[in-house]
Amino acid sequence: MKKILLTGFEPFLHYTVNPTMKVVNQFKNRVINDYEIHAEILVVDFKQSAIQFKQLIEKVQPDIIISLGLAGGRFKITPERISINTKDGEPDNSGYTPIDEAIYPDGNDAYFTNLPIRQMVNQLLEKGYPAEISNSAGTYLCNNIMYEGLKYALSKNSNILSGFIHIPASHELAIQHGKIPSWSLDDLIESIRICIEVATAPNNRLLY
Repeated sequence: MKKILLTGFEPFLHYTVNPTMKVVNQFKNRVINDYEIHAEILVVDFKQSAIQFKQLIEKVQPDIIISLGLAGGRFKITPERISINTKDGEPDNSGYTPIDEAIYPDGNDAYFTNLPIRQMVNQLLEKGYPAEISNSAGTYLCNNIMYEGLKYALSKNSNILSGFIHIPASHELAIQHGKIPSWSLDDLIESIRICIEVATAPNNRLLY
């Protein structure tokens, strides 16, 4: 059976809840279109999450890598188009604050996802879920993990698909935060299920 590595993150910064954890955990050991889903939660630590992520990839040997991240303030599901070779931003959970650092000093400037993100967005819109392609995964942990996944997938010169999807806050988080839009957890879960269905469809095509 083919395999998907699906990852989310623990809470970080001023977000005491990270809905990606609950979304990802809903897919533990599920099978979609004959793909077995391996669901894992990553730490919010630039160094440790990269190590953890690469260890999971080597262990699972996935055919598809889909990583999820919280974009507090966005109100749509946003598959990311590109990751850049940059670490910069607020402190991670260990207090590390990179400034204008390369993820890999000798690495590619950027990697484009090879997930069928256009079809994902089209299918989400057809089902009534607000969605659009995002052209910036930022420079925080989400971009870092997206870059690591694509570096692995594309260096293998194989049919491995890899990419990243940002999701809005859950109602639980929005109530605590007070100033960000939110979706119900059920809708977040269903939207990611739709994205997985598209990614695992036998006739998916890479249209950006």
